Amino acid sequence: MLLEINNLHADAEQRNVLKGVNLKIGKNELHVLMGPNGSGKTTLAKSIMGHPNVKITEGSILFNGEKINEMPVNERARLGIFLQFQNPVEIEGLGIVNFLNSARGALSKEKISYKEFMGEIKKNGESLKLREDLIGRSLNYGFSGGEKKKMEILQMSMLGPKLAILDEPDSGLDIDAVKIVAENINHIRERTGMSILLITHYSRILSYMDPQFIHVMANGKIVREGGKELITEIEKEGYKLDE
Repeated sequence: MLLEINNLHADAEQRNVLKGVNLKIGKNELHVLMGPNGSGKTTLAKSIMGHPNVKITEGSILFNGEKINEMPVNERARLGIFLQFQNPVEIEGLGIVNFLNSARGALSKEKISYKEFMGEIKKNGESLKLREDLIGRSLNYGFSGGEKKKMEILQMSMLGPKLAILDEPDSGLDIDAVKIVAENINHIRERTGMSILLITHYSRILSYMDPQFIHVMANGKIVREGGKELITEIEKEGYKLDE
């Protein structure tokens, strides 16, 4: 297993949010996490990444067999964990190129020329249909919601993690942008072999993807699991949490 979560309990904003989550993700797997608002999906994502506002009170998170409960965020990133934020922040004064160069340098010993590095950024930006002038600006500063989401996928592509946790990469995107983001996620996964935990409320992005595992979360636990057929069932009948 790449990621193994056992009986995870966690608090956020002074309340108990996760109440015994169990989840296993193998290498090169695409998992989808769905569920109603407030069910704990984002808190689970933050727990895996080590967000300081989330406190684990019980259970364990293992990554490649190593317990990471107490590991700081930067060390988890070095292990190969990446979190795409639901609401990416704007950081005025932090240039995108400098940010990506510093992040990649901190995570990888591989050295490439500045020309090659800029070529990668340009290629990935074009694939995401990001305006070229955005690359020269501060991170997310003055970006639209869709541009921020695409910038997160650009970061994922440049950093090449082993596990990418994507928290609603489709929210705030128009129909064309959802397809572009989905196709880029597919391409990055095929190229790198990374595993993905994708959190979403909507099945639209999943129509462009081939998820192997679907999990439904409610009241701080994963309460239903299945394959792609579960997506159609949820679309037609809802989560059926009262059963």
